[in-house]
Amino acid sequence: MSYIKPAELVTRMADAGEYKLKLSARDTLIRAYMGAALLTLGAAFAVTVSVQTGQPLLGAVLFPVGFVLLYLLGYDLLTGVFTLGPVALYDRRPGLRFRGLLRNWGLVFLGNFLGAFTVAILMAIYFTYGFSADPSPVGHAIGEIGHSRTVGYADHGAAGMLTLFVRGVLCNWMVSTGVVAALMSDTLIGKVVGMWLPIMLFFYMGFEHSIVNMFLFPSGLLLGADFTLGDYLLWNELPTIVGNLIGGLTFVALPLYATHRIRSEKRTPLSGATVPRSRTRRPAASAAPVVASVAAEA
Repeated sequence: MSYIKPAELVTRMADAGEYKLKLSARDTLIRAYMGAALLTLGAAFAVTVSVQTGQPLLGAVLFPVGFVLLYLLGYDLLTGVFTLGPVALYDRRPGLRFRGLLRNWGLVFLGNFLGAFTVAILMAIYFTYGFSADPSPVGHAIGEIGHSRTVGYADHGAAGMLTLFVRGVLCNWMVSTGVVAALMSDTLIGKVVGMWLPIMLFFYMGFEHSIVNMFLFPSGLLLGADFTLGDYLLWNELPTIVGNLIGGLTFVALPLYATHRIRSEKRTPLSGATVPRSRTRRPAASAAPVVASVAAEA
């Protein structure tokens, strides 16, 4: 089938979340590192296109390249596991505990930061000929993004902090929708289209994504932009992470699970069809190939 109905989609989300929470620390870190690296290369590409063409919409249309590649390759972002991990816990998958969820989030955060910061260093070298010249126009634009989206919020005080938080919420509403959309289809083109649409929307609207910001703001600091590390942490990264967490849980994970989870004990047979009375989950070891396949798509 090329389209997966919502009830089966929620089961796939829980399978993917369970798989990710049971990954080793080594695999979690590698996948998080590579996921952020690909995403932030896509962000650098989008900013380059926007600056060189003067068309921000074109940059937004092309930005999802990195996101699509990282999820097709089975890598991870913190914003994605903010949604998939809790679904597995809601579904009471055997062996999962809240502390395991926190462990996963911590490892993915660390891997994402290292991957994004690596790209920030490489791109800063690229924009300045190895720090031997002033930043290129694209490098200058990245520095201005860092300034306007830290000091710019601070200038508005509490209203600026509220705006930053709301942009974080809206961002992961879209990003987590893209993560889930990768599970809606069993065809490559279906997955790509499903991921592309919400990611394009979030980037063009200027919502705040904690992982993209792990690249943009350290890049700005390396390129001499007029804001500090404290500005970045207080007036962007930390509130953005909280907003991303709440956005993914409140507007993606909880609504889908609440209304579409399969209640096996309440199912009734369809007319003319034989339906099993319940769905028995396989033990984790025997289900691993199937779960791994689903998780790789998420």
